[in-house]
Amino acid sequence: MELTVNIGRLKLKNPVMTASGTFGYGEEYSEFVDLNKLGAIVVKGLSITPREGNPAPRIIETPAGMLNAIGLQNIGVKTFIKEKLPFLKKFKIPVIVNFFGDSIEEYVKAAEGLSKADGVDALEMNISCPNKQAGWIVFGTDPKVAFEVVNAVRKATDLTLIVKLSPNVTDIALMAKVAEDAGADAVSLINTITGMAIDIRTRRPKLANITGGLSGPAIKPIAVRMVYEAYRAVNIPIIGMGGIMNSEDAIEFMIAGATAVAVGTANFVNPSVTLDIIKGIESFMGKGGIMDVKNLVGGLRC
Repeated sequence: MELTVNIGRLKLKNPVMTASGTFGYGEEYSEFVDLNKLGAIVVKGLSITPREGNPAPRIIETPAGMLNAIGLQNIGVKTFIKEKLPFLKKFKIPVIVNFFGDSIEEYVKAAEGLSKADGVDALEMNISCPNKQAGWIVFGTDPKVAFEVVNAVRKATDLTLIVKLSPNVTDIALMAKVAEDAGADAVSLINTITGMAIDIRTRRPKLANITGGLSGPAIKPIAVRMVYEAYRAVNIPIIGMGGIMNSEDAIEFMIAGATAVAVGTANFVNPSVTLDIIKGIESFMGKGGIMDVKNLVGGLRC
């Protein structure tokens, strides 16, 4: 059976990768997961300078999911390259680095720095961030602003460029097409959905930040729908994510149009879930007589 898939110029040995922000910088999970067996690893989002993130509490459990308001805490691009990347270079696996910024200039600077680092195979832009130069409008919710930032980064790097889309929009297909037109090699979706939880006894928000990003099984039907809509709008590969807990979930995303999948919240429940999903996909293909995993992609029958 053929499990390899292509994302831009990357060739993945299988379609299963980790979702940014849920797998640290890889080393944290290495005693539970043979990293060489993954399709790719996507590391925690990076900014030009380190960030402390939001105050606690910043993660809470919700029915069929979790809310997080980490605040994009990270060690910064330079420290990642110096202290974390050497460990990842030991493995025969594509390293995809997620990054973000508060301005187009910050995105470009981060992309340039990461592109020069030996061992970074692809970049994933998180455009679910507010633009301080445009009244803090989120990059990924405004087509014009999204095009500008993606196009600027496209000109700054020769690496495979993946754009991670925000679900907090009215037309995900439009935003996927904007990313493609701006030069993206692939899109990944969906990012977390903005949510909130209240302690009814204290009448206070359960998160110190008040709102946070909802992830986990609760958002999967929305994510599958958005992948399906994006698949019909673009010709570039899609990485599907949002509530994937097992191989059946992953296969559902692929049938909707995802070339590959990224596993996030499930890593907190079962640290080796990615390996279980890879085995499950192989088993499904074997039982169904499917010789190439790419035959699943976009295979929805309406």
